[in-house]
Amino acid sequence: MGAAGSKLEKALGDQFPEGERYFGFENFGNTCYCNSVLQALYFCAPFREQLLEYCANNKSVADAEENLLTCLADLFSQISSQKKKTGVIAPKRFVQRLKKQNELFRSYMHQDAHEFLNYLLNELVDILEKEAKGTKTDNESSSSNGLKVPQANGVHKEPIVTWVHKIFQGILTNETRCLRCETVTARDETFLDLSLDIEQNSSITSCLKNFSSTETLHAEDKFFCDKCCSLQEAQKRMKIKKPPHILVIHLKRFKYMEQLGRYKKLSYRVVFPLELKLSNTVEEYVDIEYSLFAVVVHVGSGPNHGHYVSLVKSHNHWLFFDDENVEMIEESAVQTFFGSSQEYSSNTDHGYILFYESLGTR
Repeated sequence: MGAAGSKLEKALGDQFPEGERYFGFENFGNTCYCNSVLQALYFCAPFREQLLEYCANNKSVADAEENLLTCLADLFSQISSQKKKTGVIAPKRFVQRLKKQNELFRSYMHQDAHEFLNYLLNELVDILEKEAKGTKTDNESSSSNGLKVPQANGVHKEPIVTWVHKIFQGILTNETRCLRCETVTARDETFLDLSLDIEQNSSITSCLKNFSSTETLHAEDKFFCDKCCSLQEAQKRMKIKKPPHILVIHLKRFKYMEQLGRYKKLSYRVVFPLELKLSNTVEEYVDIEYSLFAVVVHVGSGPNHGHYVSLVKSHNHWLFFDDENVEMIEESAVQTFFGSSQEYSSNTDHGYILFYESLGTR
């Protein structure tokens, strides 16, 4: 890596960002799924900031129990405090902890980067919630002489909002309109990422439109309308009620094919813009703009084998991370990862998870 590292430093020259570090990750047999996601998260500014702050605040707790959050915070702190600007780091403790905690990631089989990201974010939320509850309980018990005050029945406890929620969580609203009485029933649900169905020669914008398109519920799919007190034909649509600060989009490139009895990779060309305008939101957030800062790419023709790499935007430069190797790429190279417009193509490097940061409404 020495040569590659110095090559990157030469390429950036005096444009090397002050205080920034570009480190590749060692691969432990099959951990590219983990490396590619961690690079995307490291260059997610609010996430890195919060993790480094967490690490600094918890340094004093010597007997703190090791978990995925402490291992990840240590890893990020290790990268940011390196004396060299470039090099390679072995995320050994983090990977060991991951395998210890979840048997899914224990085997040497090809793993799914999206499953890993999902598991990681939910695990971080669980740890932070437990810590917040612990602090709360300590405060409560000290203020009530160790006696827990029972909660009155029906008292709704406010859910704990962690910094992971503040960064990644958005709210979807599921609107169902009864076609008999026109009553609209809305049900909200939260999300940390959006999984989108994809079509050949499409774009993220058209995939998002399809995600929010109106669907008619009829025949055996009729909707029970509370006002009519019976099953009725209805129209249903999903809208983004509250867009997240960091929008993570997962392209469903692995599809189960009934006739084959297995999953197949869809190499479809799906254009993802560097700047994205969200239009399938509620009125309040109309035309919110996002900027692309990371892409996790799946390399390979099938779902059960292959490799993951990531593209990351840092200080207006695009970088390519492939395990230990880090190199600069032109912004125009990002479009080579959209996918293939023909079914059988030699290009098997396709954008799989996209990370967008909100620029607010314009």
